[in-house]
Amino acid sequence: MFHSGLALGSMALGDLLSREGRADDGREKSPLAPRQPHFAGRAKSVIFLFMQGGPSHLETFDNKPALAKYDGKLLPEELRDFDLAQINTADSKVLAPQFPFERFGESGQEISTVFPQLSQHADKLAIVRSMHHDLFIHGSAMIMVHSGTRLLGRPSVGAWVTYGLGCESDNLPAYIAMTDNIFRNGASMYTSGFLPAVYQGTPVRTEGVPIKNLQRRPDISPADQRLLLEQINAWNRRHLATRPGDSRLDARISNYELAYRMQAAAPELIDLSDESQETRDLYGAAGGPADRFGKMCLMARRMVERGVRYVQLICSGWDAHGDCKGNHQTQAMKVDQPIAGLLTDLSQRGLLDSTLIVWVGEFGRTPIRQGSNGRDHHPYGFSAWLAGGGVAGGKTIGATDDFGFNAVDDKVHVNDLHATMLGLLGLDHEELTYYFEGRDHRLTDVGGQNNLAERLSRS
Repeated sequence: MFHSGLALGSMALGDLLSREGRADDGREKSPLAPRQPHFAGRAKSVIFLFMQGGPSHLETFDNKPALAKYDGKLLPEELRDFDLAQINTADSKVLAPQFPFERFGESGQEISTVFPQLSQHADKLAIVRSMHHDLFIHGSAMIMVHSGTRLLGRPSVGAWVTYGLGCESDNLPAYIAMTDNIFRNGASMYTSGFLPAVYQGTPVRTEGVPIKNLQRRPDISPADQRLLLEQINAWNRRHLATRPGDSRLDARISNYELAYRMQAAAPELIDLSDESQETRDLYGAAGGPADRFGKMCLMARRMVERGVRYVQLICSGWDAHGDCKGNHQTQAMKVDQPIAGLLTDLSQRGLLDSTLIVWVGEFGRTPIRQGSNGRDHHPYGFSAWLAGGGVAGGKTIGATDDFGFNAVDDKVHVNDLHATMLGLLGLDHEELTYYFEGRDHRLTDVGGQNNLAERLSRS
């Protein structure tokens, strides 16, 4: 009766939103209470921009003039015997870059003209051109980028971050995930894995009801709901008094209270009516191809303003097996203005130095042609970039070979990227561990050797 009458989001979110007491009253401190990092970090929160499907590094951030020279031709003889699993280099023909590159900013960063607005922020970006792993299939590659391993059921990056640092909001989840389509791979994209469920991401919708089962039933008045909640909490406290060593009931009491507060906080979060038309235009969130992702980016800014620790935004549709130029042109129109607007807005509000922005896909695309001017999956060398969070922009890290096949200089594995993200947040990736199945586990497993955090940080 009480479950159906209250209809609180806590029923659906469960331990995800639990708050186990308050430290100042002698009870166990909340698992989501803000915690000190291992050392002084540059960033306090993360906005993770995931380009689902695998954007081509050759059309975005890794200029390869040699490809234009060999367009439509077989690779040079010495490259046809490349030992690259699942990629035929013997009789495939080269596809030239589909967009010109230009130098932007005082740093002269080379960026594709497919990003006319993002490129204006070149001096804020630290571009990593030597990303790599060895997973060729979307599903396993996405799991790798989100959890540091190909194995299902492992905690996502956002879960590790909230486990390490907690949250600075009492009214919103610590970790929020949004997508412009569907969560490919489902909840594995924001799972807490073997960490406590309190650290799992909460999927939030950009329209309508932001979180499932959060709204109060229309036949229950606010006063009646408050009365029911107080009665349930009174029974729980009475039960707790006979079990002083059990913190689970304390968590349940706080869980009800947080969900009650979220009924006001969550709808307000996605209500953009209090944002000026100028701000909505900045993000492209006023109609047109950038509207949906623009709203997601604007909401991400509102989230970090309100103390959300980790925000994950997914833009789907980058899987360009055919017509790479048309695909990337369409995709860039969805994200170019929103991401540029996000960087501008965070900077103007004094939030960019404390907010780490990461842009990456699950892999890049092949230098050789597939189908009708398309490119196949390519995990052996691709690009990512970081900005904000104390990152010194205008830098380029690493390189692929002349044809963009392999990362060859200053190679950065996905585990290294994760170690770098944690480092910028003040977390030592080797010290952030959780005991499970007989041993301590960490996000980077046995990797994370090329930690770029110190090199990327502003002095």
